[in-house]
Amino acid sequence: MVTETAGPAGGRPGPIASVVIPAHDEAAVIARTLAALARGVRPGTFEVVVVCNGCSDDTAAVARESAPLARVIEIAEPSKARAVEVGNLATSVFPRVHLDADVELTGQDVLRLVGAIEREGLLAAGPRRVQPTDGCAWTVRWYYGFWEQLPRVRTGLFGRGAFALSAEGQRRVSAQPTMLNDDLGVDEAFVDGEYRIVDQALVTVRPPRTLRDLVRRRVRVATGNAQATSLGVRTRGAVPLSDVGRTAARSPLLAAQLPVFIGVTLVARIGARRAVRAGDFTSWLRDESSRA
Repeated sequence: MVTETAGPAGGRPGPIASVVIPAHDEAAVIARTLAALARGVRPGTFEVVVVCNGCSDDTAAVARESAPLARVIEIAEPSKARAVEVGNLATSVFPRVHLDADVELTGQDVLRLVGAIEREGLLAAGPRRVQPTDGCAWTVRWYYGFWEQLPRVRTGLFGRGAFALSAEGQRRVSAQPTMLNDDLGVDEAFVDGEYRIVDQALVTVRPPRTLRDLVRRRVRVATGNAQATSLGVRTRGAVPLSDVGRTAARSPLLAAQLPVFIGVTLVARIGARRAVRAGDFTSWLRDESSRA
């Protein structure tokens, strides 16, 4: 479905940025994501492309109803990488924002990312991550309480579910090999000075609510990290133990959270070994509790 869009605020003709949203069976959350994206901006400010890939639910119908000006594309293959490729081909507007279907980034915050790229000549920009842990198991709260304080987690583009790219930034990311951890590939595509985290822009990333789902998510991350290392994409390596130690030493609470962080990390790495041995870098191990 292709529709005409109204002009954005300020009289500038056409959309000022594009937003590509891959969505696989996201009927429960896609309306929330699209509503946030429309918040604070006039219709037509962005060219929005939702690529529903391999859906067995009514994600496409919900997306069309929630955002009548969006272009909703349906493909049979359940592949985020293919969905992103199709979405990129469907728009030529830059800067381009890539947005996961289960996170919330307001239109105003998209403008902040786009503005940073245009004003500062950046290749990429990411929002500051907010993870509401109300209703989560205490182990989940403690894991993320520690994880969020690690230096690379605070400054990296990964784990945010949203990032904006210039045309050159998109070219560089598109040249990366297809990986399970696509956001890690994005993070590795840039060096300091080419990107930054825009603290004024906030993205809401809902964490898993149960320890079991947290471990599933971290097994997927550990598997993807191993794949990225084997492909030669992951150059920064694992979080240094020195960073872990310094983080734990910052406060008694972080020191108390450290065993949970280490325990989940070790269990996830052990769980990833089977997939790595089998060369299985496609199983998504999605957690449903964060979508409830």
